Amino acid sequence: MATHKSALKEHRASLKRREVNRQSRSVLRTAIKKLRTSAASGEAAAAEKMIPETFALLDRSIKKGLIKENAGNRQKSRLSRLVNATRTRAAKA
Repeated sequence: MATHKSALKEHRASLKRREVNRQSRSVLRTAIKKLRTSAASGEAAAAEKMIPETFALLDRSIKKGLIKENAGNRQKSRLSRLVNATRTRAAKA
């Protein structure tokens, strides 16, 4: 365990940052899961409504350094492909 005053303070700060990052990551994962489940169940309209909110969360997470830029862009690409496929299936049915 740290003994210097500055090291103790940095440890407290890192615990606070860790908790904020965990909450942000949880919100992001939940939004992605909701989008995927709505697309998988064939609800194209609901999935399309969730896209902007989810993309905004991804962009914010990238900006904060929570996830890397390429990982966020990859997620956005995969999610948009999923929603487009759902829209196509809904149009054919």
